[in-house]
Amino acid sequence: MQIHITTSDGVPPYLQIVNQVKYLVASGRLAAGEELPPIRVLALRLRVNPNTVARAYRELETAGVVEKRSTTGTYVSYAGSPLARREKLRIVIERIDALLAEARQLGFDAHEIHDLVRQRDAAMKPPESEK
Repeated sequence: MQIHITTSDGVPPYLQIVNQVKYLVASGRLAAGEELPPIRVLALRLRVNPNTVARAYRELETAGVVEKRSTTGTYVSYAGSPLARREKLRIVIERIDALLAEARQLGFDAHEIHDLVRQRDAAMKPPESEK
């Protein structure tokens, strides 16, 4: 599980963990039933206090993203996160917002970006023979 903590963006470390785990689950990189690293192991890897990881895991459990199994660990929920669709949408919206902000700084308007997105989408589709 690839999680990175940055101190420069002003987001609390526990929230960075929550957001990144939600992203990993929503994107399918963490599958249902997959075990998350133990609290102490992840805390050591991220160089944060174990209480920070414990808080993140509690938030994820409350959101239905993970479930604790008594003494065996913390696992991605089989029930699927009720936030999965919303989380995917949030991720895409954040990326669209960043794209639009950068495009505007470079002098492109929304219509040009829309046309470019359609062109790139068409270019990325597999040829009919591969379907």
